[in-house]
Amino acid sequence: MFILPSFFPHHAEAQIRYSIPEEMKKGSLVGNVAQDLGLDLKRLRSGRARIVTGENIQYTELNPDKGLLVVNERIDREQLCGDVTPCSFAFEILLEKPMELHPVTIEVLDVNDNAPTFQNRHLEFEISESAALGSRFVLESADDADVGENALQNYVLTPNDNFVLKQHVNPDGSKYAEMVLQKPLDREQQPHLSLKLLAVDGGNPQRSGTVNIDVTILDINDNSPVFNQSTYKAAVIENAPKGTHVVTVNATDIDTGSNGQVTYSFSKSKAGVADWFYIDEATGSIYVAKEIDFEKDKKIEFRVEAKDHGGLTDSSKVEIEVLDVNDNLPVINVMSFTSPLSEDSPAGTTIGIINVKDLDSGENGQVRCTIEGHVPFKIKTNVRNYYALMTDAVLDRESMPECNITVIASDAGSPPLSSKKTFYLRISDVNDNPPVFTKNFYTATITENNSAGVSILRVNAKDPDENQNARVSYILEDCEIRGSPITTYVSVNAETGVIYAVCSYDYEQIKDLVFNVRAQDGGSPPLSSNVTVKVLIQDQNDNPPQVLYPVQTGGSLVAEMVPRSADVGYLVTKVVAVDVDSGQNAWLSYKLQKATDRALFEVGSQNGEIRTIRQVTDKDAVKQRLSVIVEDNGQPSRSATVVVNVAVADSFPEVLSEFTDLSQDKEYNDNLTFYLVLALAVVSFLFITCLVVIISVKIYRWRQSRILYHSSLPVIPYYPPRYSDTLGTGTLQHVYNYEVCRTTDSRKSDCKLGRAGSQNVLIMEPGSTGTMQRMQTEKSILDEPDSPLEFSKWRLQFWLLVCVVNMVGGQMRYSVPEEMKKGSVIGNVAQDLGFDVKRLLSGRARIVTGKNIQYTELKTDKGLLVVNERIDRELLCRDVTPCSFSFEMILENPMELHRITVEVLDINDHAPVFPNKDKSLSFEISESAVVGVQFPLQSAEDPDVGQNTLQDYILSPNDNFILKQHANPDGSKYVEMVLQKPLDRERRPRLSLKLIAVDGGTPQRSGSVNIDVTVLDANDNVPIFNQSVYKASVMENTVKGTSVITVNASDADSGSNGLITYSLSRMKGSAADIFSIDGNTGTISVSGQIDFEEERKYELRVEAKDHGGLTGTSKVILDVIDVNDNAPVINIMSFSSPVSEDAPPGTTIAFLHIKDFDSERNGQIKCSLDKKLPFKIESSLTDYYNLISDQYFDRESVSEYNITVTAADFGTPPLSTSTKLQLKISDVNDNAPVFATNVYSASITENNSPGVSIFAVSARDSDWNQNARISYLLEDTQVSGGPVSTYVSLNSETGVLSAVRSFDYELIKEFQLVVKAQDGGSPPLSSNVTVNVLIQDQNDNPPQVLYPVQTGGSLVAEMVPRSADVGYLVTKVVAVDVDSGQNAWLSYKLQKATDRALFEVGSQNGEIRTIRQVTDKDAVKQRLSVIVEDNGQPSRSATVVVNVAVADSFPEVLSEFTDLSQDKEYNDNLTFYLVLALAVVSFLFITCLVVIISVKIYRWRQSRILYHSSLPVIPYYPPRYSDTLGTGTLQHVYNYEVCRTTDSRKSDCKLGRAGSQNVLIMEPGSTGTMQRMQTEKSILDEPDSPLEVSE
Repeated sequence: MFILPSFFPHHAEAQIRYSIPEEMKKGSLVGNVAQDLGLDLKRLRSGRARIVTGENIQYTELNPDKGLLVVNERIDREQLCGDVTPCSFAFEILLEKPMELHPVTIEVLDVNDNAPTFQNRHLEFEISESAALGSRFVLESADDADVGENALQNYVLTPNDNFVLKQHVNPDGSKYAEMVLQKPLDREQQPHLSLKLLAVDGGNPQRSGTVNIDVTILDINDNSPVFNQSTYKAAVIENAPKGTHVVTVNATDIDTGSNGQVTYSFSKSKAGVADWFYIDEATGSIYVAKEIDFEKDKKIEFRVEAKDHGGLTDSSKVEIEVLDVNDNLPVINVMSFTSPLSEDSPAGTTIGIINVKDLDSGENGQVRCTIEGHVPFKIKTNVRNYYALMTDAVLDRESMPECNITVIASDAGSPPLSSKKTFYLRISDVNDNPPVFTKNFYTATITENNSAGVSILRVNAKDPDENQNARVSYILEDCEIRGSPITTYVSVNAETGVIYAVCSYDYEQIKDLVFNVRAQDGGSPPLSSNVTVKVLIQDQNDNPPQVLYPVQTGGSLVAEMVPRSADVGYLVTKVVAVDVDSGQNAWLSYKLQKATDRALFEVGSQNGEIRTIRQVTDKDAVKQRLSVIVEDNGQPSRSATVVVNVAVADSFPEVLSEFTDLSQDKEYNDNLTFYLVLALAVVSFLFITCLVVIISVKIYRWRQSRILYHSSLPVIPYYPPRYSDTLGTGTLQHVYNYEVCRTTDSRKSDCKLGRAGSQNVLIMEPGSTGTMQRMQTEKSILDEPDSPLEFSKWRLQFWLLVCVVNMVGGQMRYSVPEEMKKGSVIGNVAQDLGFDVKRLLSGRARIVTGKNIQYTELKTDKGLLVVNERIDRELLCRDVTPCSFSFEMILENPMELHRITVEVLDINDHAPVFPNKDKSLSFEISESAVVGVQFPLQSAEDPDVGQNTLQDYILSPNDNFILKQHANPDGSKYVEMVLQKPLDRERRPRLSLKLIAVDGGTPQRSGSVNIDVTVLDANDNVPIFNQSVYKASVMENTVKGTSVITVNASDADSGSNGLITYSLSRMKGSAADIFSIDGNTGTISVSGQIDFEEERKYELRVEAKDHGGLTGTSKVILDVIDVNDNAPVINIMSFSSPVSEDAPPGTTIAFLHIKDFDSERNGQIKCSLDKKLPFKIESSLTDYYNLISDQYFDRESVSEYNITVTAADFGTPPLSTSTKLQLKISDVNDNAPVFATNVYSASITENNSPGVSIFAVSARDSDWNQNARISYLLEDTQVSGGPVSTYVSLNSETGVLSAVRSFDYELIKEFQLVVKAQDGGSPPLSSNVTVNVLIQDQNDNPPQVLYPVQTGGSLVAEMVPRSADVGYLVTKVVAVDVDSGQNAWLSYKLQKATDRALFEVGSQNGEIRTIRQVTDKDAVKQRLSVIVEDNGQPSRSATVVVNVAVADSFPEVLSEFTDLSQDKEYNDNLTFYLVLALAVVSFLFITCLVVIISVKIYRWRQSRILYHSSLPVIPYYPPRYSDTLGTGTLQHVYNYEVCRTTDSRKSDCKLGRAGSQNVLIMEPGSTGTMQRMQTEKSILDEPDSPLEVSE
């Protein structure tokens, strides 16, 4: 970076020019600049002489010590200037102090250092042998980078017989050559020519370049393809897989190129060949396209065509013989099949008839049928292709409930083929097996005290029969136990066999149950079996021990006497107890629980004997009380306690005196009051808890009942599986269990359940009246079907006879023409077979055919065979003759089978049709085709046969072609079109012919197809341009893709020979990089950058080439029009940034070099700046400009400048260039820091934490960097006699003022300090500011009571005479608060007082005054508690107690206040009230329990009237019932179930409806009119569920 002087030097200018050859070595001398410019060497060094150039590469270097100009970089003239002459480059030598600028120009001379070169090493030409003499072929030009005599001078072509060289010169002096045909080409003699083109320059030594030319002679299409065989024969196996190779045909064409390429295809002489085979167009290999069936086609003939790309063709015949294989499986058709079959069917029962066919012939079609595996079935045949399937043994469904019968049909082919048909036969059941229990004897145990309805065990019987026959029902056999029916003890579920306990068992009453259960199936007649069940009842420890001795009496006292002389082991007495349980539950043990003296007596643990364990002494108390516990060994154990009173005395009077108050021991409890209070609390808590629970339950049930009451859900039954009848008549079926779900509709109808069996059931609406109807059940539940599926079991359509009948057969044949109407008579079957019409009816004569379409129908009432469906011979048999179809007529009783064959005769109902009759046959034939060339034509198809089929072809008359017909071995015909006269495209380019095909029927029918022949042209014409020279102009800088000119050439040939492709000839210079040509349209477009300054004129050569290889050329001259396309270029030679803000005006900022490559006015430049900036620009030398300052700078107002220098030329339109210079102004420390305000005020609350932030001062400095860096300092000042630093501290970086210690408002209320802000400049600048800190008061002191003075021991009291009036001043509470403001405002309130109606306290002054007249009733001792509170947030307070004596004299006061501090209150009746309260609460609690239990017993007794079963009723809550109201879902607790049990037949079940509704209750045997009863209780008041009975 340069700093320019601030003065303008004088400029001197001199120009010198040097000439040097290119490729000089680095350091080679160019010239002596100092000598040539007349400068001293000292001037070069003092002026800092240097070379200034705008180029990237500096080719020369200035040596200021010697004043020499030398080569710095290798100079390549071709790289520097291309083909521009003369070639030179220029630069300036710059000197300073004073400034001088001297232009220097160096001309570079060319040397012959480049040889002529071709862009491509090989040139290839494809020329037709029919090319005309004089045809020209433009050759690629060579490039030589040298100029003048060293450039390209001449072309030389190697000697040959066919071509000569012709050279041409372009206007720019460059040369190009053309190769001209002077002798016709002959491809057969010489298909290829290899030449060489030589390019030489005129330099010394001479240099040259070469390129090879390869000429390929193109053949014309004058030869047709020829097959090497006239007929190809091959064989193929039927069903050969797709892609199997059959045969390969081969044809050759002696032409080359596209004319010699042969394409193979199938001739259109026979339709359907492409469905069987496909041919590889390139190789001629024929492959199988789909499977071939020998039964349909035994030999296939077709023709194959070979065609070259010139349109010439040849054909050959292909004969393919189809070899037969065994490829058809036997086909099994089911004529009849019976399933299911009863298991008691006899052997030989026919279950099905099948028909088996094999489409193969000979041994391949012979079929043998067998049955797979060992099954009790056989197959038999008496009629050809028909077989009967029958049983071979008696069937047993239990061992074989179903059978898969697989029939195998095998042919006699090699290898043999077979097919299978599986028949699924179900064996229907017969009730031949009784149910069998899984055990011979069942044993179960149940613990006593069981719940009624609990499951004991499950018996299980199985019946190998099926469905209803296997449906087992379980029934209790009638028997009695202890005089009661077995049904009162157990019940059995008829469906599951589960045995339930009907009642709760007591081991002490009954120890086991033995009964029989019968299992009975549902067959007709039913079969059954019995099993014995023994239920053992296990004992439970449910009885406590019973003490037999000593007897415990209620009033009298019994005591055992022990003499004082009793020794150790003395038997006092024996506790005798028994336990009615058994086993270990009855094992008893005895333990001494309590005793007056435990060291005197013991109890035997096994025998209960009470003995002394030591010697009795006189010190032992007379009265001894023993508590003995008797415990059994059960789990859990049960116990009994007995109290034994023992008297230790020798005489009875001694005993009597001690035991007179034994029954009423009096124990004193010093804590009687405590226990009474505790008992009262416990009893009260239990009582209240009980009430809350009862009320909550009632409210909950009431709310649930409301939901039930409003529901509109239907009543859907559910059948619980576990409740059964225990009577001797049998098990209660599940269909007799009912569920009743009460919903909102319950109040609209009554629900009544009748008894099981034949009972009377009454169904009546609530409001109806009339006589009851008796309904008798008519059907047992066991007679009903197991499921609805039993009614939908399918049966096959045909049923066979029990035994196989003898079959007879006959055969008939009829002939009918095709297309007969439906119902037309074919023949009289009955007459022809010799049958009576009655035989056809009785034998159920019918036609059996395996086809989908039944063409015929048998009229059994007339014995006629008529047409049932339209018969189309072509659809039925295609071209097979004769055409016929067969079927069988079957008769029964006895079975007969007669085969009938109907032959269908052909009629001429089809005309010959060409496959593509709507599309013409198109041929493209070259006009050079030789006479005799054959062209196969498409064959017509006629589905008719015989004389009605295709007979002849006719071609419309013409001069060029004749028709030649051929016959295939199968009799079909095909034709070829043969050329008999050469084609001439110029006379007739197209021919339209017609081919007609006719048949031999009457009337005759025909079909036609059009033939379009296109004559192809031979390539015998060269493309010719419509102008020899094209001229155009183009603007420089034209955008790429712009069209410049369009050239046009035409070719008299047609087709591919007339298609022309345009291209640019290779020429000297860069024109090929700048322009491009569209190969199809000939439009020349701009593809590169056009620059008028580099090239003002372009010459191009254009080639037009057809697809036959013939070419034509033309010249294109393009003039370039100049535009102002070069903007001025700005180069910054020197720039100074930053500049100090105190720099004087006129300081040089930058030195610029500005140049425009345009010429004249387009190259003249004008420089300008933004007028608002303090700068100006002046021109010092040509193309050199100085940027200088125009005034003083101030960095604080503007810290940097964005200077835009604009250079514009004078062109039209003018072009301009701008460059931006970012000039920064460096700072000078000329500004002191400035505070935002002159004085700062801050406040802080007292009692602050040390280090807390008080305030932040802030100053700004408009300078930059270090000059603007501010530090904050505390000025030394005194606060309350101490340094300010002991109170606050200051952060020098942030200016934050912090407290050093905690302030106390009561000590200091404010202080002042001075803060200095100083910047970091040199020298530094600073400024001061004053800060006032105010201390804010906090409510941190409570009020202090000055009067009355509170002392610790003595008592101070204020006296009030009893004569004191209202407002009497008793005393004044005086208090102060050291805080200030509202924190010191005090208020007074009376907190407590002995008599609040006597005194008041002034809220502001604290005066205590009377608020009423003092009376004699007022107590002498008055205690006032006054609270003094300040107004702070939060407030603080103090409390003072004022004792006031209401008395007239001091002695009166003294007598009252002697025990003031310890008041004593006595409650003489405390114990009495506690006992009374406990008694009342206990009475209420017991009364409540008694009422609840009474209500429950009442409801239970009411429910027994409705429900006498000893089984518990277990509710089932259906999950799908929901309330449809907006309140939510109907709860399941409101769904009820009624289960019929053993007592169901003794009474009817009736559910009353909600509200007052009419309900009818009637016994089954009664008659008469219904009685109306009014229900008195809502259903909502009844228990929610039967479980409430047992709560």
